[in-house]
Amino acid sequence: MANLKEKIGRIDRKILQSLQRDVSTSLTDLADTLNISRTALSRRIKRMEDEGYIKGQVALVDPAQVGLNLTVFIAIKTHQHNAAWSAQFQEVLDRLPGILEAYRLGGDVDYLLKAVVSDMKGYDRLYQQLIEADLFDVSASFVMEQMKYTTALPI
Repeated sequence: MANLKEKIGRIDRKILQSLQRDVSTSLTDLADTLNISRTALSRRIKRMEDEGYIKGQVALVDPAQVGLNLTVFIAIKTHQHNAAWSAQFQEVLDRLPGILEAYRLGGDVDYLLKAVVSDMKGYDRLYQQLIEADLFDVSASFVMEQMKYTTALPI
């Protein structure tokens, strides 16, 4: 498979880097920075959206400002490795908006979840809903300090 440098050019990578930093930058300012026309910039962005490089545009909300003060990483082991259980687990995850990310892993842990909750009582409520999926082992690690956070991919 071709790497990113072979698939898109330098200007497109610069566009993606800029949009990851701040999507609210005006097209005019970004076009001026890149020394291309606003029309050319718009065409490039549209093409990258159509090709799936750009998946969407969102506002990043500060969890603490909306009362979600506790980030939790939840490691899950299960003895159930079949399609029916997997579908049930997916349904449980879909019902829990506090689960931000979920990954199926290889190794000692089967699934790793990232969740945000208000506090320990909020985590307990989330846990009670999560165990509806008939889990074997659940362990949680609570974030004490966020040392680095970015949504920008290193392109």
